[in-house]
Amino acid sequence: MNNVPKFSNRQKGLALVEFAIVGALAITLVLAVLEISRAVFVANALGEATRRGARMAVVCPVNDPAIAEVATFNAPGGGAVSPLVKNLDTSDFAIEYLNGAGGVIDDPVAGFFQISYVRVRVTNFQHTLIIPLVNVTFTMPEFTTVLPRESLGIPREGDVVPC
Repeated sequence: MNNVPKFSNRQKGLALVEFAIVGALAITLVLAVLEISRAVFVANALGEATRRGARMAVVCPVNDPAIAEVATFNAPGGGAVSPLVKNLDTSDFAIEYLNGAGGVIDDPVAGFFQISYVRVRVTNFQHTLIIPLVNVTFTMPEFTTVLPRESLGIPREGDVVPC
């Protein structure tokens, strides 16, 4: 007699069921890692967007629409929606002109000579993770860049230069 137990007919599909459960969990975990990586990319892109916007704001005329367009990774006049970050558009940016004490100047055109700094912010940006079986939307933290004033679109000769 053979002492090796034989598998019954009830356990023939057990390995397939176990693989399906473990495989689904493994694929979900891999996709979750990819989505977290994408969220880090979006955070870095938002930080870069504020830097680009602030750099444009210190050399372009006050309240020039090209500032927010360039911040969204477009060329001036290239559109309001970002080709790089989903759901990022020019309305997500706050461009503020600050005095020497850091206070916001309400009318930067009238208070042109009071401007000492330019601040560009992205606030309340909603990012959605696309993970199987989990749909999470969260608000990214605020991204801010402050740079000292430069020409603000007016060269030494005095003519306004559009961006």
